[in-house]
Amino acid sequence: MNATEEALMSYERFVVVGDSCAEGLDDPYPDGSRYRGWADLVAARLAADNPDLRYANLAVRGRRLDQIISEQFPAATTFRPDLVALFGGGNDVLTGGFDPDAVAGRVAEAVAKLTAVAPTVLVFTLSDLSQRMRMTRGLQPRIAALNSAIHSAAATHGALVVDLADDPSVRDLRYFGPDRLHLSEHGHRRLAGHLLRRLDVPFDRGWLEPLPGEPARPGMLGHARWVWREVRPVAVSRVRNRLVGRSPGDGFQPKRPELRPLAAAELES
Repeated sequence: MNATEEALMSYERFVVVGDSCAEGLDDPYPDGSRYRGWADLVAARLAADNPDLRYANLAVRGRRLDQIISEQFPAATTFRPDLVALFGGGNDVLTGGFDPDAVAGRVAEAVAKLTAVAPTVLVFTLSDLSQRMRMTRGLQPRIAALNSAIHSAAATHGALVVDLADDPSVRDLRYFGPDRLHLSEHGHRRLAGHLLRRLDVPFDRGWLEPLPGEPARPGMLGHARWVWREVRPVAVSRVRNRLVGRSPGDGFQPKRPELRPLAAAELES
């Protein structure tokens, strides 16, 4: 199916699976009740074309690809989606003992399973973390391996790639939350714009316009504060999890486990 054919579609069942980025961290709704994120923004835009659109978001923060497949895919399949978006792999990259062949196998399995049940499937490449976190330069080969696997699986099974690898916004901290890992409100709107453009669905082009002014460039003191406030607690939590046999995301539930129409407040986002 080419982009022109996709543009003629009116999606009815939109399902999102994945990790914290798909859940919407760090983009809360104005009332602070829960996270919004790119998926809710996309759902609201699609609902403008089809008020009967139903949307489920099964993503859970901290989940690796194998967990996404085993925990989220069964429900996703029962919804009989006509549009699925999978954002995952980041936690595989961050996990010790990274095995590129094993991760490539998980990517291929995930894309094959989703394209077997949905006519349109979107997957995402990851940007280079070291552009905003110099201490993560060692992760570059892992991210490159993941992105290569995503492109390969998408080409094999007919999924659409939303390619974020070379997006220039990666160098602007305003697109990211305090941890410099999860997207901010600006980042989620930009990602939603990339996705809608990939589907040839009209959207607010301002979402992809560069932010005005120059991005902040923290000095050594700013980096030190970031390490203390953001990196240190995550490192302590990961060590604690390993000691007790706990996985990141354990105990969290999907924010939108049912396939249902959007509420009025969601349509106004």
